[in-house]
Order: sequence, then C-alpha cells, then structure tokens
Amino acid sequence: MSEIPPLLEPEALINLLSEPNILIVDLCNDSLYSRMHIPGAVHVSPQELMCGAVPWTNKLPTQEQLTALVSRIGLTDDKHVVVYDDEGGGWAGRFIWTLDVIGHTNWSYLNGGLVAWHNEGHPTTSDVPAPYAIERDIIINRTPIIEAEEIIEYLNAPSLEKGELQIWDARSLAEYTGEKVLTAKGGHIPGAIHCDWTSMMDIPNNMRIREDALPFLESLGLTPDKPTITHCQSHHRSGFTYLLGRLLGFSSIRAYDGSWAEWGNREDTPVEQ
Repeated sequence: MSEIPPLLEPEALINLLSEPNILIVDLCNDSLYSRMHIPGAVHVSPQELMCGAVPWTNKLPTQEQLTALVSRIGLTDDKHVVVYDDEGGGWAGRFIWTLDVIGHTNWSYLNGGLVAWHNEGHPTTSDVPAPYAIERDIIINRTPIIEAEEIIEYLNAPSLEKGELQIWDARSLAEYTGEKVLTAKGGHIPGAIHCDWTSMMDIPNNMRIREDALPFLESLGLTPDKPTITHCQSHHRSGFTYLLGRLLGFSSIRAYDGSWAEWGNREDTPVEQ
C-alpha cells in the first residue's frame, strides 16, 4: 500500500476499502450513520469527543474515556485512520485533534466527507461492521492543547515578550464582535483574528476545503510560519480549523478546547469587542 496523503479524495478511498490496515471512522450524527455510511466505517458519536463534566463539558475527555473509545473502535498502532463527517469537517477535525493528542498521527481527512462521497455516486450501506474491540493503553500528549492560563499569561506579557503567536477565532462574526452573546461575556480574546470556519469550505463543491484556503488565510493575517491557537464556542467548529492548519503546514497549531464556553464565563479572562 502506497503512502496515503493526509487529505484524501473520495475516488482515492475507493481503492482502500478492503485494505486491512485502514480504519474508517464516521463522525456523522447517530441517526444518519444508522441509515447510511461508507462500507466498513465504525461510528464515533460526537458526544464521545467531550468529557461531559461540569463546568466545561466540552473539554478533552479523560484518559479513561479516551482509552475506552480507542479500545472500542479497535484503533491499533498500525492502523491508518480515515475520518469523515457530514458537515464539512468540524467533528472529523475534532477527532483528528484527539488522535494527535493520543499520539496517533497516521490519519487522513476525507475531503468533503459523506456529502462528497454520496453526491459523487460512491457506495453506502446501513450494515454495521462487526466490532473489533481491543485493549489498549494511551498516553495523552498535551502538545496540541492550550489552556486558558497560558493564553492569559501570554496576553499579560510585555509586548516585546509576546512573539508572534496568532489566535484564530472560528466562530461567527456576530459572536466575535459580541453582538451575539452565548456566555456571561461577549466578544473575543484580545488580538484574535476572525475567520468563520464555514468560509473555508467550498460548499458547492460538495463541502470540500476551498482550494485557495492558504492565500485566503494569509490575506487575513493568519500565516503558517507562526505559532497558532484556534478556538470557537466548544472546540467543535475549531476542530475543522485545527485540521485545516495541520493540512496547510502551520508549523505549530494548538486548540483551546475550553474555547469561548470557558473563556466567556471566567471572571479572570480579558475580552475585546
């Protein structure tokens, strides 16, 4: 089997469906998976990607939760994981971020996901593959993660010490400006650059990543040579922007999994409008 690119087109996946070392993971909503999915795909519910514990239910699951997840789907070290969803990459990206967190970097994103796969005539099924559960221990690598305290420390540093860190806010413009408020405080992290996650999708082209994604981001001031943080409200939409940064060669991109759900509700976090 030749090397599989991190951005995989549907027609390329056709030839990999019978490969034993390919694990296809479906991140569509539960009811859609039960009706239609790529043959052989195992399902991960988006809710399994969040810890579910208060006060920040959207943060990374515990090590025990992640161990149970990867064991259930049969994720062994030798598997190349192909990930897709039905919404342009949000949940698929969050799962890929989770793979990076556990050190499994052997993955590909199916460009356009189930939308492109189905609309372009490739086969689907409602048959659920037989479970291939394993027992596996994982180690959490916190390199792809940033916490609120580190962002606050950066914002409080003298300007000469701040370096070139860039913050990518993937929410809607109304959330970014504070016109739409979903938490105790509205607005954005000071200095954050706004780029709505949906603006990076070519929706008429079956929700693929837009071909001019990199120059478009550079026109906004988001460049791959700088350390980057990305977030949204719950690290769902920024799952896609994290994935996109990885695909576009951003040298150091991390996700703030607490996102605005945490930042907008803490008393010690500065806000700009």
